[in-house]
Amino acid sequence: MITLNRGDKIAVVSLSSGILGEAFCRHQLSLGKERLEAYGFEVVYMDHALKGMDYLSAHPEKRAEDLLEAFADPTIKGVICAIGGDDTFKLAPYLLTASAKEIIYQQPKFFMGYSDTTINHLLLYKLGLHSFYGLSYLTCFADLGPDILAYSRQSFENILTEEPFVYEPSNLWYEEREDFSEQQLGIARLSHLDTKGYELLQGQSKFQGHLLGGCLESLYDLIVGERYPEEKEINQRYNLFPAKENWQGAILFLETSEERPLPSKVTEMLSVLNAEIDFEQLSGIIVGKPQNEIYYQEYKTIYQRIVPEHIPVVYNINFGHAYPKMLLQYGAIAQVNTDQQRIEIERL
Repeated sequence: MITLNRGDKIAVVSLSSGILGEAFCRHQLSLGKERLEAYGFEVVYMDHALKGMDYLSAHPEKRAEDLLEAFADPTIKGVICAIGGDDTFKLAPYLLTASAKEIIYQQPKFFMGYSDTTINHLLLYKLGLHSFYGLSYLTCFADLGPDILAYSRQSFENILTEEPFVYEPSNLWYEEREDFSEQQLGIARLSHLDTKGYELLQGQSKFQGHLLGGCLESLYDLIVGERYPEEKEINQRYNLFPAKENWQGAILFLETSEERPLPSKVTEMLSVLNAEIDFEQLSGIIVGKPQNEIYYQEYKTIYQRIVPEHIPVVYNINFGHAYPKMLLQYGAIAQVNTDQQRIEIERL
């Protein structure tokens, strides 16, 4: 079982965007470290994590090097991604060599991130590691508010135990910030009451299966190569997207990014994903709340139109780019019960 203990050393890596190394993030850099150290963790930044956006964009091999060094170091027990981005697929040729795979096999450890980190998760899943879709360093631990959002904090703290994850809907949701400057330190996010809970859009109210999924745009781009044509080629060469048999009986979890795609684009992306996976073989689908509830109703209608009506779809789950956030462990068995407004995830 993957856990963390107080006193463990945690590495922060920049596997996609290098924004963590920019001067305008310096105040968040110290804030995130301070909050993780409050748990007793020792926080280290891998060698290239703070090199900045231009350098890391030009050097995917250095991003991969940081991840491999973190896994190779027996004193490092966990790895947290700084933030997402859009080109982490470029790490695959460096992480799927025989020697790199051996490093990851020998010392599996806690790994966490979301958004474009979806691709890293799929790569690690391919290698047998059950990582966590959830929080990132900048958006969660280094949030400018008075503290980590309580719901997100409780989810992360469960990693310090061996107990299953048990979730109920958050009674609050929070808006994304428009100003990330140092002047915003200590200022809470705008919050709203959330009385909708877990919305069952169709299908049975109780179902279970192993968790597999991520950011909808990242999964779509991996299949079609829309942003980067070479992404489709790399996916085909390394089989990053899980084969159809991996989806049999799975609970597909999906959420949309801060780009807040148009409903027409979500329709296209879901249709492509359905063709690749075959939603018919799923146990169910859970869908993250759209950030700031943009296109909230429109997205619901799209899922109901594209997903076969007998496949359960549960909407408004607290994960992904909306706030607050929970942790979903790849490959873990989740039991969803909308009658009780409860999701329980067994630990791996």
